[in-house]
Amino acid sequence: MLDKDLAQLYGVSTGELNQSVSRNLDRFPGDFMFRVTKEELNNLKSHFGTSIWGGRRYTPRAFTEQGVAMLSGVLKSKRAVKVNIEIMRTFVKLREMLASHAQLSRKLDALERKYDAQFKSVFDAIRQLMAPPVSKKRPIGFKE
Repeated sequence: MLDKDLAQLYGVSTGELNQSVSRNLDRFPGDFMFRVTKEELNNLKSHFGTSIWGGRRYTPRAFTEQGVAMLSGVLKSKRAVKVNIEIMRTFVKLREMLASHAQLSRKLDALERKYDAQFKSVFDAIRQLMAPPVSKKRPIGFKE
């Protein structure tokens, strides 16, 4: 998550959040927090199609799950603790969803090996349903 988003969740300014992090850099190793590169920032800007990122001297900081957990200890407010608990619960649910999808794939593989060609078309159909949807975007503009 980006520093500005976390600051909003925690009810502090982005500057306050980054100042607290800077004063406690030993708590935020590279796998907890890192700076977004200028190229990544430009990609984010073009992805979201907005220019609300301006006015910053430095590129934003991005926090991993562990970095978000460490923030609650650095910010030390009741709101920071409550927000941190909800963010951790969200990460846990996301991990459970990913694990569930992986377990379903493994079970489907086992069934496919067991019943082989008999139900190939059924397994193919199930795999198509599990696959992420393919975007069918139409080209924008006028046709000549």
